[in-house]
Order: sequence, then structure tokens, then C-alpha cells
Amino acid sequence: MLPSQVFSEVFAKQKSGIIINISSASAQRPLSRVVGYSASKAAIDNFTKWMAVELAGKYGEGLRVNAIAPGFFIGEQNRALLLKPEGGLTPRGEKIIEYTPMGRFSVPEDLDGILLFLCSDMSKFVSGIVVHVDGGFAASSI
Repeated sequence: MLPSQVFSEVFAKQKSGIIINISSASAQRPLSRVVGYSASKAAIDNFTKWMAVELAGKYGEGLRVNAIAPGFFIGEQNRALLLKPEGGLTPRGEKIIEYTPMGRFSVPEDLDGILLFLCSDMSKFVSGIVVHVDGGFAASSI
């Protein structure tokens, strides 16, 4: 919250600015064994919507707040949870891919287009949304 509050004060003085928060695929579909992470990302979604309304009400349309909810990336923090040391997916990795219609993990470049869109004037009337960039994970069901 603090960085958003600090930047929003600066943006308010210049009558324009864009805040993009980072949510997660697990904000809407909590994952087992990471309840704190999922709960904190759900709070980011709520905070994003609240702040979008708050800033627009106080300062007008020049300040926008949105969030991106990336899918699952392979990183050092979760590599052992998703990939077997000898190659292939762990049971958890298999389950995530099973619920990801596009059938793969995210790569950083998957976020480029939505970031450019949200930072451009093409989205000048877009505020208070959470965009899922997750290969369909949020849309899939049992």
C-alpha cells in the first residue's frame, strides 16, 4: 500500500499516472499449501479496485490503477515444486498444467502486451480491473 500511496500523491500533483499492481492466478483460485500467498494476492485485487475508485474520485480520470494476474512461471522459488530434478512435472506441476487450457507455464514475455496496453492511451478509460495472463487458468474448471 505504501508505494501506491506515495506514487499516487506525485501523480495527483501532475494530474496523471498509472499504477499497475501484480496479482496472481492464485488470488481467485487459492492453491493448497500457500494460503498466505493466495490471501495476500486476493487483497491486491481488492486494493486495486478500491484505489482505482478512490483516485478517480479525488483526482479525476488521469490516474488509473489496474492489476495483472500472471499465470505460473518456473522460477527458483517454485522450481522444485513444479519440476522433477530429472525432468518432467511433479504432481503439483501436472495439476497446474491440467487446469491451464493453453497447456504450458508462463514466460516473462507473456506479460509484455498487457503492460504496454495498460501503460498506453489505448487504455485511458480502463481502471480498476485485474487482467489474467494465465493461459486460461482462471477460466478453467473441473
